[in-house]
Amino acid sequence: MVPENYRYLPGTTSFSKLTEYFSIRDEIDSLCLKLEEIHKEHFACSPGCHKCCMDFSIFPIEFYSILKEKNGQKTSINQNTSGEDCVFLIEGLCTIYKSRPVICRTHGLPLLFMGEDQWELSYCELNFTGRNMPDLNESNTFPQDRFNSSLFMINREFVNSLENKPYSETDLIPLKDLGVLIGRSN
Repeated sequence: MVPENYRYLPGTTSFSKLTEYFSIRDEIDSLCLKLEEIHKEHFACSPGCHKCCMDFSIFPIEFYSILKEKNGQKTSINQNTSGEDCVFLIEGLCTIYKSRPVICRTHGLPLLFMGEDQWELSYCELNFTGRNMPDLNESNTFPQDRFNSSLFMINREFVNSLENKPYSETDLIPLKDLGVLIGRSN
């Protein structure tokens, strides 16, 4: 769902929301680094691991933040992906790694979130195997709900600040649509 006028420059308010998004993203990166250090002996994830890399759909604020960071530069994409694979994954590596969405930044980490009626824990099946499993609790897991709420709120303000209101606050854009705009065949 990429509007025809995707290349318009968002207004001043929209740009301030991108700055807020970058700030939250920096906070997420900082926490992810701490959690990776805490759990390093239980991590199988490393460069080249791409089990979690799929064609996710992202909020418009993430979509436009990546467009802003790429600033018209073309990025290599994989045009031979299956329907579920990420177009930015080439030879096991992400071509937009520095600008990747929040969901991609938290892959592999133990994620704590509220399920239907209780707290749930999720992590990559390749991680946290074997003996000496740590006690995973709120002090050493990623608080997914807190960051998802912040992301939702900033996205809502962002889409409401756009001219012509091309998105609702719940719209998501597939990463492959971003690949159409900034991609070049590898």
